[in-house]
Amino acid sequence: MVQYSAPHVDATFAALSDATRRGVIEALMGQDATISELAERFHMTLTGMKKHVGVLEQAGLVATQKVGRVRTCRLGASRLEEEMQWMERYRKMWAARFDALDDVLVDLKQRERTDGQRRDKT
Repeated sequence: MVQYSAPHVDATFAALSDATRRGVIEALMGQDATISELAERFHMTLTGMKKHVGVLEQAGLVATQKVGRVRTCRLGASRLEEEMQWMERYRKMWAARFDALDDVLVDLKQRERTDGQRRDKT
């Protein structure tokens, strides 16, 4: 079933689907960093890191500021509220399904015990 999703939510999940980009977010939680620093930390070329930062920037997860030849990255303004709401809906749905499965398993175990006790009596 396909459901409507806001384009910025899609951009956020696409940006976070890559381990390097998630690592950049984690690195920027501690302090701002230049693209050169991030490229060095992740053992990548400047061009590769610029592409990753660009994806994060388009999603609003990272903001950059260029001063002279240096581009500094910091966490963006995105607070992920809509993305968290989306995840919470699915978390609740899966929790309900697992709870229902637990109920089925408990019922099956009780039936096994009851059937076993009946066989033992005969």
